Amino acid sequence: MNKKELIKLGSQTAKGGFQNEKDVIDRFNNWQKDEVAQAWLKAMGYSITDIEFVKAVKVRGQYKADIQVRVKIIIKLKSQEDLQNLQVKLVSNPQGFNQIDKRWVDKYVELWNIPKDITNILKKFTGEIKPTKNNLKDPRRMLLSEMEKSDQDKILKFFTDNRILIVSDLLKGRGEFSADWVLVILKVNGDSTWILKSINEAMNIYGSGEIRITNQGSLKIGKIGMQRKGGDNGRDTANMLQFKINPVELFAE
Repeated sequence: MNKKELIKLGSQTAKGGFQNEKDVIDRFNNWQKDEVAQAWLKAMGYSITDIEFVKAVKVRGQYKADIQVRVKIIIKLKSQEDLQNLQVKLVSNPQGFNQIDKRWVDKYVELWNIPKDITNILKKFTGEIKPTKNNLKDPRRMLLSEMEKSDQDKILKFFTDNRILIVSDLLKGRGEFSADWVLVILKVNGDSTWILKSINEAMNIYGSGEIRITNQGSLKIGKIGMQRKGGDNGRDTANMLQFKINPVELFAE
């Protein structure tokens, strides 16, 4: 699917703006006059005539949500306040990938109760455990495709058995600032095309599909890619594990 086809699918275009998350916050806070913010609120299930006020703020810290939106509505003279946490993806390349999570393997061990044999396989994959095998594509670590078939089967089984937990942690997160919504804004030729999906929809889209070892020796969990971080000028942090998605795939769904 090419860029033009993606833009046509289930999205709306907003002229200008969207240099960063602050532009999204400003639109929400100007909701009474901003048609794009009103469209977002409608997509979140609100009737504009019921809304008394909207207040959006930046979420500080390492959380899945980037923006928290407080919406106060009045229905039949009763007032109610909602908090909606938005994850915002600003994209200029429809074929590009966006990191959704990055940690040391031991941090994922704590999150997902990963057994020791799977931990060792993941650390061989990232290079935390140095390979003893020769003739590797990258002498610093082992691709999953370079490992024994039994180890490949163990990785596939672990991620298959724990798919729901893993996908939820990677996309939604946990706690007060877990994401409720994903807002993807694709900037093309000065125009910004957006799509807003609930986090449950996003998890279904990205998490559904085959769990497999790719031709490049990495792992795919549906549409979520797992890889060694790499880069960092050879620093130890290159051996972290990271997960990535292409945000623009939300448009195709």
